[in-house]
Amino acid sequence: MFKTIANAWKIPDLRKKMLFTIFVVFVFRVGSVIPVPFLNVEALKVLVAGWNEGGTNLLSYMDAFSGGAFSNATLFAMSVTPYINSSIIMQLLTVAIPPLERLAKEGTEGRKKIATITRYVTVLLGIVQGSAYYIYLLRSGIVDYTGWNFSGIFAALVIILTFTAGTALMMWLGEQINQNGLGNGISILLFVGIIARLPVTLGKLWAFFDLGLKGQTQYIIYTILFIVLFLAIIWVIVFMNDAERRIPVQYAKRVVGRKMYGGQNTHLPIKVGLSGVMPIIFASSILSIPSTILLFIGEDTPTGFWKAFFDAFDMGGWIYTVLYFVLIIGFAYFYVTIQYNPVEMSNNLRQNNGTIPGIRPGKPTADFIAKILSKITLIGALFLALIAILPLLFSDFTGMRGLMMGGTSIIILVGVALETMKQLESQMMMRHYKGFLD
Repeated sequence: MFKTIANAWKIPDLRKKMLFTIFVVFVFRVGSVIPVPFLNVEALKVLVAGWNEGGTNLLSYMDAFSGGAFSNATLFAMSVTPYINSSIIMQLLTVAIPPLERLAKEGTEGRKKIATITRYVTVLLGIVQGSAYYIYLLRSGIVDYTGWNFSGIFAALVIILTFTAGTALMMWLGEQINQNGLGNGISILLFVGIIARLPVTLGKLWAFFDLGLKGQTQYIIYTILFIVLFLAIIWVIVFMNDAERRIPVQYAKRVVGRKMYGGQNTHLPIKVGLSGVMPIIFASSILSIPSTILLFIGEDTPTGFWKAFFDAFDMGGWIYTVLYFVLIIGFAYFYVTIQYNPVEMSNNLRQNNGTIPGIRPGKPTADFIAKILSKITLIGALFLALIAILPLLFSDFTGMRGLMMGGTSIIILVGVALETMKQLESQMMMRHYKGFLD
């Protein structure tokens, strides 16, 4: 990998792309430490000291993606979460609304129009999300100016619009990386945000190891186990990222004029991780809603039935773990269903004179592909579910809460690194550079 980067650096065009990407990352990190006005930063640090230690509410979930910007209420506190949500909404609407579906099939122009709509939806979601965060800060006594007077209203508008502007700026920075840099812009920013939290995780790891040196020897074993488990998870993710089921396809020969086309044998690759990290994002977002509501309730903590209800969604509870596992599998099937249509895949094969050996064209081919998709999705869903709950089981078993990175973060880190390296190698190959894999 390092030799590939070194060889790419020798190519002027790729060096410019790499430098531009580094510059955008620098701008992102600078924006992550610029505080939003009219907020009491010291009081905010005291507020987040509790839930940021290892909670599973929506706020800690967003803080992990923002590289700590969310807990410090800085310019990029909202991170790219509104953009991700907007993209998910547009994907779902493209399947559900015929005009959007037709627009998606119009090629480059259609995709540009959908991208424009996605940007507007991102800004709208940024306003909603920024307003919700402002209300939480207001109720927690973090806002310096409150009330229905001019100062209070002005402070509210500035805070909400600053959060929204930060989201729009991050979206624009991601698009600039797509056009002039290297890799997927939004993924790169997510990658950098997660990497920025690694020193905090390492600091906690050292604190536990120090407890082991001071007499609590079990923490030395837990620390070693953590490192081994972390490396094992990375290896499994790398292995599963390239795993695929290849369906053999044979194309019939056809004569056009004096030339003969087709006749070759190839395959239809179906990746095991078809849904990517989306099922984990869906499941964790839904399960974090009760604990986030509890945060907004504040001093009016419920008792009786509602207390038991909220306790059931605690990160350390077995109910949470079971629901998390089931929801990930369910959302994996849901996501694959809306993204891949076996009937359409069968029709494309038939239109190109392609057949699967031993399977008749038409409905039998569609049923065969659907059966393969179902099996592959189950394997991929079980893989995602195990990766997601392993950190929870580790924290519950060892008591080292707030230490293990979430499954979502690890998959994003490994996935973005692999995809960026593949894109770098493909661009080097396009420039006929030889020896980069030597």
